[in-house]
Amino acid sequence: MRPSILLVDDEPRLAEVMAAALQARDFDTLRASSVEEALQLLRTEPVHLIISDMRMPGQGGKELLAHVKRDRPEVPVIIMTAYASVRSAVDLVKEGAFDYIAKPFEIDDVIFTIERALKLTTVIVENQRLRDEIGGKYSFSNLIGSSPAFQQVLRQVTEVCSSRATVLILGESGTGKELVARAIHFNSPRGAKSFIAVNCAAIPEGLLEAELFGHAKGAFTGAATAREGRFGAADGGTLFLDEIGDMPASIQAKVLRALQDQTFEPVGSSKTIKVDVRIVAATHKNLREMADAGNFREDLYYRLNVFPMVLPSLRDRIEDIPLLAAHFLRVHAEDMAKKLDGFTPAAEAAMAAYFWPGNIRELQNCVERAVIVSRGTCIDVLDLPDYVFEGPPREASAPHLPGDLDAELADIQRGIILEALRTTGGVQVKAAALLGITERSLWHRIKKLGIKIEAIVGVV
Repeated sequence: MRPSILLVDDEPRLAEVMAAALQARDFDTLRASSVEEALQLLRTEPVHLIISDMRMPGQGGKELLAHVKRDRPEVPVIIMTAYASVRSAVDLVKEGAFDYIAKPFEIDDVIFTIERALKLTTVIVENQRLRDEIGGKYSFSNLIGSSPAFQQVLRQVTEVCSSRATVLILGESGTGKELVARAIHFNSPRGAKSFIAVNCAAIPEGLLEAELFGHAKGAFTGAATAREGRFGAADGGTLFLDEIGDMPASIQAKVLRALQDQTFEPVGSSKTIKVDVRIVAATHKNLREMADAGNFREDLYYRLNVFPMVLPSLRDRIEDIPLLAAHFLRVHAEDMAKKLDGFTPAAEAAMAAYFWPGNIRELQNCVERAVIVSRGTCIDVLDLPDYVFEGPPREASAPHLPGDLDAELADIQRGIILEALRTTGGVQVKAAALLGITERSLWHRIKKLGIKIEAIVGVV
């Protein structure tokens, strides 16, 4: 489809000559001699760009620009003006016009400006489309599950997404930790900004620091140019630190400082960079046990553990298997242009009985494979991979439960209170307000949990 350009000018001869020149360059053109006529065409015809004279009887380019920015903000406006009115045209650019062209002008200059405007508009529209698509993909409606265990996760996501609190997502591999992290980001006030994900286990220790914080030119062999790190790229948005339990101890101190102060120095640079980054971290490891064993910094653990979330394994939410399988079936059947109506009762029973050690990721791979090999209108047991029938019976596994529930809950409570006290410099009245409890209630909890205020104040 050829771009359509609306020419708005009260001088018919100039509009006619310009329309002919644009049509010769493969642009469709519409002409209007007034703002009122232009607005009527804009309502009824496809218009990709507007070129308008600034001064016309009655309403002029300024008024037209105001209408377009309000009703069709995706349509770029180029202002034509006499040389003497360039200052006014520049003011219109500040108000939202794409650019101006001064009379008399060369048609090649006009074409160049048009092409720049159309190219930029295409990029903006595509970016918005992708952002809408991503936002839809990670909306609450795509967090699928009706089991009590997963409904608790949804409640937690709802509670935390509007805040800027650090979130620690715990769960086995394949339980959807990154999906939940993205849902928190895209449903937060930061949703229009960047979501940057880093897998701390996938990057060698010698490169991870530069990957996170960037580096200066010449900081190490091969650093031919300066490079921005993931913390800098996530400024204003969210940084997702996946598998943070695998982060080397040598880097944890710098990450702790970035969390506390929102500042860091790139590798090989003494320049301090200030950022506004929300941290969402995830791991399949027990950070509390790692911290007790000296394998993870305790102060970093408490900084991360402000809002802990535990994602249930798929075997602990059996009732969600049919919902998830149906969702994956729709996605993969559509991708492969196959017409499939669902699963046979035997296939559903087989999937419900399987242990799913790989959790949701394994279920998705299973359904994708079944869609590929299926020759009928429904997925049957013969379409499922052999391992679904070879795994251990579900009854053979014991649910993953803490050995001491009271100790587990006390540990979580201690971490949250310590973080509040550190944030407020040990001032209990402020910490109580931050936690939404009374100062007396906080004092009783501090005493019960054996928290030493003096030690906290000393490390703030």
